[in-house]
Amino acid sequence: MQKLKGKVAVITGGSSGMGLATAKRFVEEGATVYTMDRAESPIKDIVTAVRGDVSKLADLDRLYDKVATEKGKFDVLFVAAGVVDPQPLVQTTEESFDRQFSINTKGLVFTVQKALPLLNDGGAIVVITSIAAHKGLPSLGTYAATKAAVRSFVRTWTTELKGRRIRVNSICPGPIDTPIFEQVADTKEGQDQRRAEDAAHVPFGRLGRPEEIASTALFLASDEASYIAGVDLHVDGGWASV
Repeated sequence: MQKLKGKVAVITGGSSGMGLATAKRFVEEGATVYTMDRAESPIKDIVTAVRGDVSKLADLDRLYDKVATEKGKFDVLFVAAGVVDPQPLVQTTEESFDRQFSINTKGLVFTVQKALPLLNDGGAIVVITSIAAHKGLPSLGTYAATKAAVRSFVRTWTTELKGRRIRVNSICPGPIDTPIFEQVADTKEGQDQRRAEDAAHVPFGRLGRPEEIASTALFLASDEASYIAGVDLHVDGGWASV
């Protein structure tokens, strides 16, 4: 039985990585899916894809206007849009700091805020944090701070939205093999080295797959997680736990 049959879902960051894998899985599970990303969607034949930047509120308005016009309401919001720009503290620039907070934190806040008038009571919000918020990983201080803020919002929104029975949860990925590695190193050699370094920290000895995040997002979005709210579910191969 399809776990999201008849549901409508909105996904940001849906053109690559975890967002793309989740969009595909949601469609397989019966959902009608709308995505937003700055890049063109490679699956625009099975989703309704809107080009836009989550840090620009006008772009979010365009996304939700389309959902409202075509569906009226929706049931699941999955927020996966995000960027990382590794810089040690002594090299951190204002531009990098502002960009990461603008997309990872501000963009997330207003993605959720603007969704609320359209999100059905009893719906689900699933957002992405990061293991970086729990570990002291060199050069990821700003990125980690953006994700720690997201974790805090999940707690607050769980209490603020309890009257509408909207479940808010976050997924805390460990190193997942997505195009985000292209943001942490300029060369393929550097990217492969970072993949190997990250995999070495994981008890399983490997990177996670985007499909493993998609499976977790499906669980949290579905009725199978009906009594789960406010959690930050680690999907990290055990890195943060041992």
